[in-house]
Amino acid sequence: MSNVETAPLEVECASTPAADVEIHTPRDVPLGGPRAMPVRRTLPQRGRSLIGAWCFVDHYGPDAVARTGGMVVPPHPHTGLQTVSWLFTGEIEHRDSTGAHAMVRPGELNLMTAGRGIAHSEVSTPQASILHGVQLWLALPEASRHTDPRFEHYAPEPVRGQGWEARIFLGALAGSVSPVRTHSPIVGAELLLEPGTVLELEADPRFAYGLLADTGAVHFQGAAVAPAELAYLPPGNNTLRISAPSGAPVRAVLIGGEPLGETIVMWWNFIGRSHEEIVQYRRDWQQHIGAETHPGADHAVRFTAVPDDPLPPLPAPVLPNARLRPRG
Repeated sequence: MSNVETAPLEVECASTPAADVEIHTPRDVPLGGPRAMPVRRTLPQRGRSLIGAWCFVDHYGPDAVARTGGMVVPPHPHTGLQTVSWLFTGEIEHRDSTGAHAMVRPGELNLMTAGRGIAHSEVSTPQASILHGVQLWLALPEASRHTDPRFEHYAPEPVRGQGWEARIFLGALAGSVSPVRTHSPIVGAELLLEPGTVLELEADPRFAYGLLADTGAVHFQGAAVAPAELAYLPPGNNTLRISAPSGAPVRAVLIGGEPLGETIVMWWNFIGRSHEEIVQYRRDWQQHIGAETHPGADHAVRFTAVPDDPLPPLPAPVLPNARLRPRG
């Protein structure tokens, strides 16, 4: 998924300690044109930029495709990250510049590693009347952020207990281990709880955790989390306690991981380490799509075309009229 804001903020991201559960409310961001599908963004924000290596959380739907036009995101670039696509309802067609062409369907993970540079598109299919899901990003650590781009698909088998069900799409939890390759210690899972259920899971004390509430009233470590809110728990816990105290079932997405231990710069769909890198990534993309030319410029071929994609690529927004400054 692209960040299609016309004036995206540059974000210097670094983990900061917290004593208790933090509750973060989303901001609404339109995805696309005049009939834009709205998404709710809870990461990054001023109060919290990273949860382990997780650096971006978008939550959308239930979205009536006939009304909004659904998801139509033309080819656009990424660097230095992995995109995690996870649907509750609907279907999305994915194409990328590695040649991957796949469908995103409920309960199935699509993981795209941008590495040094990738382009992709995402378009909801005619079969999708309702879209509902999350789009997440993982920042790649220094050691692997220039890796080759690639695409992976995985459909996890559900793990079930009394009153609950979990699908672990990344990392390990509740006895289930995802085989999908990541580049730092992390976990990602969809959780379903029946009313009145109290679920206790073994936690890694090295990990910070986040719980994104989708439906129902959920409590995380005793703190109430309303639908669309993101709760943050700092490292140092051996147990996660998640409960559905009301009369409605709960669906939530659990993310977590070791603090990245690095400072990153996010702007538009790029993750880098400096102002100069972001400027170069943007220039490389604009030159690739022919929106800008720089005679005599010597630059690597970072981006290639998305095969058989009928949509014209998205041009990059204009950079801020100031140096992208380090923060944190």
